[in-house]
Amino acid sequence: MLSMRRSSGKDLELLEAFDLFQAFHGGSNIELKESIEKSCKMSVKIKVISESRYGLPEYAHIGDSGMDVRANTDNPITLKSLERYMFPTGIFVEIPEGYEIQVRPRSGLAAKHGISVCNTPGTVDSNYRGEIKIILVNLSPDPYTIEPGERIAQLVLAKVEKAELDVTVNISDTSRGGTGFGDSGRF
Repeated sequence: MLSMRRSSGKDLELLEAFDLFQAFHGGSNIELKESIEKSCKMSVKIKVISESRYGLPEYAHIGDSGMDVRANTDNPITLKSLERYMFPTGIFVEIPEGYEIQVRPRSGLAAKHGISVCNTPGTVDSNYRGEIKIILVNLSPDPYTIEPGERIAQLVLAKVEKAELDVTVNISDTSRGGTGFGDSGRF
């Protein structure tokens, strides 16, 4: 199972503030402290089957939002300009209901070589059980070769809220109204 954790400076500040409050007031509220600690170290378990020769997706650095995922190919694959290819990863997941995995481009591949995820961000729904595949597109004028095991995308766990549509005959006005596509400046 993959375990994803969240912790930020604000979380640590909250725990420190609780400890100061407790010391000042001379009391103990174990339930409150446990609740704060739980929210600071949230962990979401994801069941994973790996048929990849290149291991599990992984966070490259502490604080990264996305896990790097690798191309699970036998041979190099060259993408010509504007060409798309669906790369296998060898990764199968069971995501808890209420979450999705977003598939995002790797910034280095995009900036240096024009390689992006075609349907960015791609979505892996919680009820999907097939292999995660990454649709890459070459947006540069030059061919680019993806090597077997190369890191090709990032997988980001995201909470999903369900929308409840409320059919009506009108919606409220705002100062922006219906303007868009460059209404705030150059486009």
